[in-house]
Amino acid sequence: MFHAMADLLAYKGALVAIWLAGIFLAERFWPAAPLPAPVARAPVARLARNLALAGINFLLSPLVILPLTALAAGQALAWRPAWWQGWPGLALDLLLLDFLIYWWHRANHRWAPLWRFHLVHHLDRTLDSTSALRFHFGEVLISAAARAGAILLLGFPFLSILAFETLLLLATIFHHSNLRLPRRLEAVLAVLIITPSIHWVHHHRRRIDTDANYGTVFSFWDRLFRSRSAARRSPEMEIGVEGAEELALPGLLLRPVKPR
Repeated sequence: MFHAMADLLAYKGALVAIWLAGIFLAERFWPAAPLPAPVARAPVARLARNLALAGINFLLSPLVILPLTALAAGQALAWRPAWWQGWPGLALDLLLLDFLIYWWHRANHRWAPLWRFHLVHHLDRTLDSTSALRFHFGEVLISAAARAGAILLLGFPFLSILAFETLLLLATIFHHSNLRLPRRLEAVLAVLIITPSIHWVHHHRRRIDTDANYGTVFSFWDRLFRSRSAARRSPEMEIGVEGAEELALPGLLLRPVKPR
């Protein structure tokens, strides 16, 4: 069983790495928006910040996040009926997990203690595939604890969590990308899933838009719960946090604990 799970995790890592590399290259050949001036002056420094934050979380994964997730899945309440098994059960789990992460993302914007950590993700002054990996390790640890609680109460099996995490990473890399898509294709995709144009608005440097478009995989949650922004993406739309500026890596790591 242990070896099977290790193999699945290895396949997940390889799939995500290939997807990230492909999107990273594609968005440089077919960008949807030019780099803003603050980023264009030091593009390598920005990438280094994002990858450093990603690297910290990569190290935390086998040390804390995976063991905590496996422990929660192993101790989860066994209340599920027989029909909630197999492929139908997996499909329902994926839908339910995305529903939960929609509300968790919304809470990260609405509750000040959570926003202090999530703010680090939004300080990026442009978007590309590396933005999908740019999260403060404190946010990652808090999210892992919250997810463990949901696993315990709702009885998610480890396989469902692994499948959703893979889907989540692929979707997050895609909708954070600066990849230019054909307008008609993106309009069709946006009916069901979060596309770069939808999420670009979420990173707009205006709080009214930042506090909208919370969906992560499926786009219908924002329509259902009336959190979809009416704003349309444009190449000149400024990215970041209203009233705050990007920081060097030490400043990003200390930002959540600094006085307001």
